[in-house]
Amino acid sequence: MEPLAATVRTVYLERLGQEQFDVLVIGGGITGAGVALDAAARGYRVALVEKADFASGTSSKSTKLAHGGIRYLPQFDFAMIQEGVIERGLMVRHAPFLVRPLPFIIPVYEHMPWPSSLPVRPPTDFGLALVLDIGLWMYDLMAGWLNIGRHKRISAGETLRRVPKLRRTGLKKALLYYDAQTNDAQLTVTVLRTAAQFGAVVTNYTQVTGFTRANGKLNGAVVCDKLTGQEVTVLARHIINATGVFAEQVAALTGDESKATVEPSKGIHLVVARERLCISDTAVVLPETEDGRILYIIPWSARAIIGTTDTGTGDLDDPQASPADIAYLLKHVNKYLEADLTDDDILSVYAGYRPLVKSRGARAAELSRTHVVLQEINGMVTIVGGKLTTYRRMAQDTVDVLAKRDGMPISHPTQKLLLNGAIGWRNAKREIEARGQQLGLAPDVVEHLAFTFGSNANTVLDLVNEDKSLRERLIPDLPYLHAEVVYACRAEMAMTLEDVLARRTRIILEDGTRGMGIAPAVAALMARELGWSNDQTHSQVEQYRALVGHQLEAEGLQTVLQTDSNL
Repeated sequence: MEPLAATVRTVYLERLGQEQFDVLVIGGGITGAGVALDAAARGYRVALVEKADFASGTSSKSTKLAHGGIRYLPQFDFAMIQEGVIERGLMVRHAPFLVRPLPFIIPVYEHMPWPSSLPVRPPTDFGLALVLDIGLWMYDLMAGWLNIGRHKRISAGETLRRVPKLRRTGLKKALLYYDAQTNDAQLTVTVLRTAAQFGAVVTNYTQVTGFTRANGKLNGAVVCDKLTGQEVTVLARHIINATGVFAEQVAALTGDESKATVEPSKGIHLVVARERLCISDTAVVLPETEDGRILYIIPWSARAIIGTTDTGTGDLDDPQASPADIAYLLKHVNKYLEADLTDDDILSVYAGYRPLVKSRGARAAELSRTHVVLQEINGMVTIVGGKLTTYRRMAQDTVDVLAKRDGMPISHPTQKLLLNGAIGWRNAKREIEARGQQLGLAPDVVEHLAFTFGSNANTVLDLVNEDKSLRERLIPDLPYLHAEVVYACRAEMAMTLEDVLARRTRIILEDGTRGMGIAPAVAALMARELGWSNDQTHSQVEQYRALVGHQLEAEGLQTVLQTDSNL
């Protein structure tokens, strides 16, 4: 049976209360997932608990990039950039099906403003292009043998061929460079599946409500299963707080003073139809905004993602985009692209909080994305800061602390560890393409399956082969199949309708009604897999409807919500 099957969750809950673990990881985002994998790969007995669904916080609401961070070039933060480009290269090698190189262009205009963080402004437009060129040369150089593509200058004509709606007036040329793109939520689940293969006990919807002690040190946590109300005490020699923006809240449950200081920063993104912006396989960097940020327009399946912002916080459990956030992004896109985007073009909006390390007097956009590993006096180890790209290094640094405590030799197995679905990827890809064609699946569906699940796409194809009704698309213009709903329950611990529509698939982001049109059908499939009653199935649809309605109200947007009166 799959180590992350929904049916295995009950077994894992029993084990949480019965076994003595070496490491308890609190937090099921990408940071916690990385720590669980690193510790399990070194031979530790690992448990991980997450209060909601895996990747339900920041780890499903990123810009979907594995990148070195060109925004740090004007700040001369070369250590941060080098760490980022190296980890980006490792991600591409460890999960080539899920992390893929993507070309980016930076347009260069006459009299283009230069990022305000640069100490000295180049005196001419030629100087600006030269500085950008030198910066990207360093970007390539720092990646070394892990570089995924060399940058180059391209003419205004080639720039417009790649992005026809880019503003033409004053366009001189562009710089083309490479970063990588990933599905953040799927990456998190894939890392967790890999950790489970190494023996980690992994559960979602399990919230820490308190801690236990022995000889003044933490030796366990009281955990509540939010789906049943059952409580268990999980005993562990080491406790890792990997809860991102919630790090201070979790530390406060100990009753002790904590070193953890987090400055949450809200980032929002818009999702629009890709053809509305006429971009194909090239992302666009909008190099300057009124507040000194860099914005991206990124191709994403049949859609385009626009983001991001760097603003203050609200309810950490409920990040929402405001009308002002949305207007900010539309304004800057329309400044650089001849698109005239309006609210009516927006398919969805999503918002999340970055767990930045607090720095007195700095604006959110200026705060470093570096990570810090903190050892508390009660024995807890807290990891704060960082970003999606550097999750593996963050985990490695965290588990190194445990190894030193235990007097174990320092080893770094994740430097060469392929993630679940990556072993034999090249041969598996050919097999998946051939099987998909035999089953009559459209090319975009086959590509989606291959580059979401890797070699595990064969399991999805097995489901299609066994039940032809599962070959149907959930939404006509998107590549998601009914079979993926079944797979999410059987292999990815999907426990709620939101889990499937928001994270196992990304329908909530890519569909104009945010999945409401197919919510009843998806709930019915899940009911068959998870044994839901009619009342439970109806409740799942209503909860999802309420979620979408709440988002739209906060955003000030309108859409048509559909439901099934038979449920």
